[in-house]
Amino acid sequence: MKSIYMKICTNQQVSERYWHMTVDASELDLEVLPGQFFQLRCGHDLNPFLRRPFSIYRINRREGTLEFLYLVKGAGTQRLTQMQAGEHVDVFGPLGTPFVLQDGWKTILLLARGVGIATLAALAQDAAEKGVQAVAILSARSRNDLLAAETLQGFGAKVFHVTDEEQTSDVAAVRALVNTLLQENQIDAAFTCGSKRLSQLLQDFTTEHGIPAQIALEEHMGCAMGVCFACVCDVREGEILKTVRVCKEGPVFPLEKVVLG
Repeated sequence: MKSIYMKICTNQQVSERYWHMTVDASELDLEVLPGQFFQLRCGHDLNPFLRRPFSIYRINRREGTLEFLYLVKGAGTQRLTQMQAGEHVDVFGPLGTPFVLQDGWKTILLLARGVGIATLAALAQDAAEKGVQAVAILSARSRNDLLAAETLQGFGAKVFHVTDEEQTSDVAAVRALVNTLLQENQIDAAFTCGSKRLSQLLQDFTTEHGIPAQIALEEHMGCAMGVCFACVCDVREGEILKTVRVCKEGPVFPLEKVVLG
């Protein structure tokens, strides 16, 4: 990991609540993997004082750029929207454990909600580059928030939408859709991010069917280096319940180990 000033190529509003930033990462001589994240300083001064964590939306190795799709929610992301193309943003990373695609997997299931969709987009990109078919269920408040759908489809993923405004995103409806997809596809592994309710659903399904699964957890982070213990979660190691740091031991964990209740 390293701290580096990256030139902002674009920073644009792409929907009512979401912005999309592309930065020049050509000077970053470290490998960046899906599921990892970066800490960005949201401005040029110490207000806000803490950096904000952003998962990787897309890795453009040929162009030497990284992309972040972020939800404008608080003071940090509000300040980030004011940064313009040509300016430099202070970026720290890559951080955390990535997703893992095992050799021999041919089809994977992605289940994401809200900004968690952005986290799984980089995984869909990696899967496409490795010849792995992705089947994705994307859940959001409205179709206007399904910004990554076209990106995933561009990677060859089969994408299914469920939204609150269309009343198709309740747990029962998603459960039925997951069940159908498991019957219609030989799913080798599953991945999720963005909703504890949907993650619990997927945890139940994958445990029942013996399918390996991984989850990227989203937590508020202070330091993102494992010092402040602000982003802890509980995992099970056999009969032992352990408290771990999402920033250091995660953010990606085996889904069956994470306590979601």
